[in-house]
Amino acid sequence: MAIDTVLLAVGPMDTVRAPELAETVLEIADPLGATVVIGHAFTEDEYEDVHEELGFDARAEDVDPDEVAAKRAPVPELAERFEEAGVDYEIKGALGEVSSKVVDMAIDVDADRMVVGGRRRSPAEKAVLGSVSQEIILQAPCPVTYFRDLDVME
Repeated sequence: MAIDTVLLAVGPMDTVRAPELAETVLEIADPLGATVVIGHAFTEDEYEDVHEELGFDARAEDVDPDEVAAKRAPVPELAERFEEAGVDYEIKGALGEVSSKVVDMAIDVDADRMVVGGRRRSPAEKAVLGSVSQEIILQAPCPVTYFRDLDVME
């Protein structure tokens, strides 16, 4: 199976692991000459929390999700890293329920592989809070590489 497109799905919590996510994606995409799509889905509430900080005056339904994603951490840092590595990339944003929007994005860009990050959580936390990463993995239309923080749980 050829890998032409790798979707790196990120959120604001991925800022701390952005360098490692970039390296993981480069290990896949660079040798194959694949294009990387940096995807950032966000809810309307998330947008409302940061729209002024990002320089947007418009209501959530009036913005271009790609423009919001391009300004939202960790996307600029990742884009810079892929630019430096000479890997083709594009930025996609989506507004709505995060896990379903990321899966839709993978379908829309015809992703051959996805990379998602997550943090270590106890079984109780997963049961009570759910997991966006888990939902993405279960619904993904392609193989998924899951990058988990290896910090020891306290």
